[in-house]
Amino acid sequence: MKKEISSGTEKAEKLTLKNANEKPAAKKPVKSTAKKQTKKTAVKSVKGKTAKKNKPVKAVSEKKLQKQKIREQKKLEAAKLKVERKQKKLEKKLEHKQKRLDRIAAFKEKVADRRERRRERKDMLKHETKEARLNRKAEEREAKIQARVAKREAAVAERQARREHRLKVRAEKRANRKERRHAPGVGGWLAAVISLGVTTLALGTMLTFGWLNMNGMQADMAGIHTQSLYELNSVVDNLDTNLAKARVSNSSDEQVRLLSDIAIESEMAEVILERLPVDSQMTQSMTDFVNKMGDSAQSMLYAVARGDKLTDSQKASIEYMYDCTLQMKQIINELTANTSEKDMIKAMKGKGGLMYSSFDQLTNNPIETPKEIHDGPFSDSVKKVSAKNLEALEEIDATKAEELARNYFESYNLKDVRCTGEAIAQQLECYNLSLTTNDGDMMAQLSKKGGKVVMFNSYKDCSAKNFSVERCIDIAQDFLDDLGFDNMKAVWTSENGTTCNLNFAYEQNGVIYYPDIIKVKVCEERGIVTGMEGISYVLNHTSRKAVKAAISKGEAQKKLNSAFEVETSRLAVIPHDEQETLAYEFSGTFDGNTYYIYVDAKTGVEIEVFTVIGTKQGRALM
Repeated sequence: MKKEISSGTEKAEKLTLKNANEKPAAKKPVKSTAKKQTKKTAVKSVKGKTAKKNKPVKAVSEKKLQKQKIREQKKLEAAKLKVERKQKKLEKKLEHKQKRLDRIAAFKEKVADRRERRRERKDMLKHETKEARLNRKAEEREAKIQARVAKREAAVAERQARREHRLKVRAEKRANRKERRHAPGVGGWLAAVISLGVTTLALGTMLTFGWLNMNGMQADMAGIHTQSLYELNSVVDNLDTNLAKARVSNSSDEQVRLLSDIAIESEMAEVILERLPVDSQMTQSMTDFVNKMGDSAQSMLYAVARGDKLTDSQKASIEYMYDCTLQMKQIINELTANTSEKDMIKAMKGKGGLMYSSFDQLTNNPIETPKEIHDGPFSDSVKKVSAKNLEALEEIDATKAEELARNYFESYNLKDVRCTGEAIAQQLECYNLSLTTNDGDMMAQLSKKGGKVVMFNSYKDCSAKNFSVERCIDIAQDFLDDLGFDNMKAVWTSENGTTCNLNFAYEQNGVIYYPDIIKVKVCEERGIVTGMEGISYVLNHTSRKAVKAAISKGEAQKKLNSAFEVETSRLAVIPHDEQETLAYEFSGTFDGNTYYIYVDAKTGVEIEVFTVIGTKQGRALM
């Protein structure tokens, strides 16, 4: 009997026999993994390429070709648009560059035009006769008056136009309401809404246009004021240069040329300062300085022209003027470089800004004039800011001011008197009055308290000399008496050929009070007063106690230089160190020059010294 073996056992025996009969295989060398991977990759690549080559090419469908063409077309259009944008950008850049070049060229042309006008004006002023200069100033004043009148009329017309527009809008609204009441239903409401919408649109359009137009006007005015600032900067630079040259010049011809330029440029600076959009009080110290500098230069010019040499005092004045002008130049140069249109518009609106801060710097560091007499000792003696003598007086209205003006200037045969507004002079509230006569227009300022005449000016010039200085003094004295200014004594006079300028000071018990000073201008052709300034008197005058000197006049005179030749002497109250001081006033000569010396009547200390310049144009009345 055959022995049965399980299938599992049979399989195990067969596998053992097979392994025993086989020879052991030879050991293969181990290759690097990198080489294997490279070989495998290469093989795969070859297989892939072979597969691709062997792969049958499918036919491209018409739809796919159409899409491909569309893509190509879009690419071409995109490239074309890119080129066009680049071209437009380049053209725009070139256009901006051309506009910039045009602006630069226009600016240079404008600057050249301004320089040419300044040169022409300088030449004109240099060769201008006295009569022509007076006529020109009269024309300029007349132009200013006409401009003010035109501005006032334009403002009235604008207010009238606004009022008419408001009335028209109200009438339209009333008509719409009436129509709405008599047109019930949807149609009536629709008509009312449409009408109101049209009115609102029209009003909005007008307001928008007005706002844009006002902005444009402000920008134009800002541009004009900026141009004035640039002109002032140029004039101050020229003054600085000419004064620097005048310091070292020793030639009469060169001194004449330089002093002529300084006198002309000082006048130009004064005119430009009046045009700037800042409070006149902020530019007052600068205006006073350039005004006195022009007078000093003119007086020195006359002396050099007649063959005299500049004195040590005059040379010291040139040094002083140079130092002050350098200070002005630094501030104005910085202001010109940094002022923008916004700063100028802010100054025009009176909201401060860079313009105000810069001129406030000049106000806080006041530029004082040299202590030389051009229009009388202590002629600028406004110190107080409240009028004590007016505090108890009644405040008048505009109608009363017009009535008082008619009485004050009755002898001028007034045709019309009109109050044109209010003003503040040295913190004193005043009424501005326009006076019309057969000879021309005049203007005056009356204080609101008491109705005192603060200022008066006539615009008609004088061209001949028919009255002597002594007669002019009597005319001015009568004029002041009529205005209620009593006990006034003439203390100074100067002539310019056809006009006599006089200073009157209050006198009490033989003592002259220089703080209470009034300046009067008399026309030597017609023999009438054509100008008056009494702000110092109105602010300073009050009832005072009798004053008494602690030392005698002889003791005070011993304090003077022994070489000083005294011609006249008297007691005077002068403004000194922000207060009134009793002093002995001595006038006389030293080394050919006229001086005023003031010695304190209590301590015997010399407290003020003035030198008189331009004696050919004026003399002191003692």
